[in-house]
Amino acid sequence: MALHTLVERGDVQVEVGAELESLDEPGRPDRPVLVSPRELKPRGLGSAAGRAALVHAVAHIEFNAINLACDAVVRFAGMPESFYLDWASVAVDEARHFAMLADRLGQMEQAYGDMPAHDGLWDMARRTAHDVLVRMALVPRVLEARGLDVTPDMIAKLRHAGDLDTVACLEVILEEEVRHVEIGSRWFAWACAARGLEPETTFLGLVETHARAIIRPPINDLARSRAGFTAQEIAWLRTC
Repeated sequence: MALHTLVERGDVQVEVGAELESLDEPGRPDRPVLVSPRELKPRGLGSAAGRAALVHAVAHIEFNAINLACDAVVRFAGMPESFYLDWASVAVDEARHFAMLADRLGQMEQAYGDMPAHDGLWDMARRTAHDVLVRMALVPRVLEARGLDVTPDMIAKLRHAGDLDTVACLEVILEEEVRHVEIGSRWFAWACAARGLEPETTFLGLVETHARAIIRPPINDLARSRAGFTAQEIAWLRTC
């Protein structure tokens, strides 16, 4: 039965909370070649090659997001059932996003894996594997929330370049990623409450310690507010 059907029925038949002893590399194809982010040269969206590079980069993010959502399902034991249903539903969305972008790459006469990519998202998965609270803070609320900040500008530039097909893909992804980040916000707050921690100060402390360099303008106030960020958190992020 398809995963999305199981999610809709509330009957996700997977072994959850397996407390994996080591973080294995996720399942992925031989390509793309993974390189340091410094080796990936930005390309302007005014050229077809630049637009294809952007679509490939976002497709790579969505592919990693599938693995991240699935990892949350199997890694963290003792969470409420709705935690596993939430992240299984995110995996379904991310798989659909990846397929949509892979199709768009095909229209551009490219394929996923044709260009190098970096491993930043999965590196953060390794660094947060020990604690569901830290994972919820630093993956959905930092890395994935970054997409909420930067995607509107991408959409505007692509629209200016006349690439309305890619715009349509990114508009779907932007809207649905708000829910994904909100899920992270909700379970981060749940984990804080379970430990008697104040969410705002806990989040800011984790960002300062582990992800300070990732926070930079622009900050999408409206999307972050919809995704569960408080006014105080947004104000703090704007000062970074």
